[in-house]
Amino acid sequence: MKLALKSLTFVYLIGISISLLCCNGSNQQNNTEESSEADHAITNTNVISMKGEEIQNNQTVLIKEGKIVKIGDADKVKVPEGTTEIDGNGKYLMPGLAEMHAHIPGNQNGEEIVEETLFLYLSNGITTIRGMLGQPYHLELKEKVNKGEMLGPRIYTSGPSLNGNTVPDTAIARKMVTEQKEAGYDFLKLHPGIKLDVFNEIVETANEVGITFAGHVSTDVGIRRAIEAKYASIDHVDGYLEGLVPESAGVDPGANGFFGINFTNLADESMIPELAKATKEANVWVVSTQCLMERWAGPGDPEALGAEEEMQYMSPQVISSWVNRKKNFIADENYSVETANKFNEIRRRIIKALHDEGVGLILGSDAPQIFNVPGFSIHHELKSMIDSGLTPYETLKTGTANPAIYFDAEGSFGTVEEGASADLILLNSNPLESIENVKNKAGVMVRGKWLSEKEIQENLKQIAYKHANSEGK
Repeated sequence: MKLALKSLTFVYLIGISISLLCCNGSNQQNNTEESSEADHAITNTNVISMKGEEIQNNQTVLIKEGKIVKIGDADKVKVPEGTTEIDGNGKYLMPGLAEMHAHIPGNQNGEEIVEETLFLYLSNGITTIRGMLGQPYHLELKEKVNKGEMLGPRIYTSGPSLNGNTVPDTAIARKMVTEQKEAGYDFLKLHPGIKLDVFNEIVETANEVGITFAGHVSTDVGIRRAIEAKYASIDHVDGYLEGLVPESAGVDPGANGFFGINFTNLADESMIPELAKATKEANVWVVSTQCLMERWAGPGDPEALGAEEEMQYMSPQVISSWVNRKKNFIADENYSVETANKFNEIRRRIIKALHDEGVGLILGSDAPQIFNVPGFSIHHELKSMIDSGLTPYETLKTGTANPAIYFDAEGSFGTVEEGASADLILLNSNPLESIENVKNKAGVMVRGKWLSEKEIQENLKQIAYKHANSEGK
């Protein structure tokens, strides 16, 4: 069954071209503020701007051509005639979320799959994504989304992976870094297996040509050199647990296992503050993807995870693969529930220490990865941040204001303020009281295009229907 997502794109293109004249100011009452022209008005809502923890009650927000043009007291802001009104009474308006460790299908998967994946992100209020394994097609896709030719979150994208196989020596490293900068990628993605001399060449060349690098920390590099090199972001909290192992332990760095799980019982947690301080001083950001670690390495039942409601939006073949991978992981003779739980406990303490030290944390779940469905997995990651000791406000900041700061785009998105992009989530309950309330949406707005929860659910049903009736089911 074909999705109705293309019709959403056409509506979006028409919507952003509409300009409606506001009423003549001379007819307004003295206590009514002059109102800008507007396409949409979210009326009488409670605004969580993410510029502070306070809530602005009973506000009307006017949107025109994808931008917030006015925010003010509902009894003072006059809604221009002909504006589409969205009732925000009793609801909470917050910025759209960013998924800072996302994956985007390639054009080899077909445009329908790409469109479907972008919608899954949007359906959960994700209006910005950082693609962590790029290809030339993603540069074209980014441009399409920017121009409104395809409905989707704002896209930042890496180039193709730099890893032990793709950059085996310094000459190839210099060539690839230079080419990716010239191609227009936003940053470099580092994967495991990079030798130290090659890593140093990547860093030197990246600094010369002006492109940042982010991702994994190779064992030959180590967390301290990675921090010193000033990664734009270290993802998965990679390398930190290994960095807690004293030199006196005499371990083989390559025997670390899944993100250091094999060294769990050797970790000296008294070393966490030193690593957190060094991270802060180097201005290195961190993406935890903690929910991935808990769902993959944790002791959860693979069959139960594969039967979760959100799995209906992935193909049966993908779900079967995820279930089998986890079964194999926990069936390994070296796996133990006790070690897995301790592994995640230490990681949560590292995350909290980084936060307490003032390190910039940015929200990312690594979707689609094992048991992480695009869009839906961000809610697991939000909960992981809470479980690590952050408050709801601090947690929401990692997915709203912080990504804008990270991209040097403060005021452009990630906050509800005049002049910012109209990337918004309208919630039925206060997310500062419980992070679970982020799931309870009335709708999502992406650059001024309104998707009601009813419309979102209708499209999700079509995605589920397609997978339920796919070949191989």
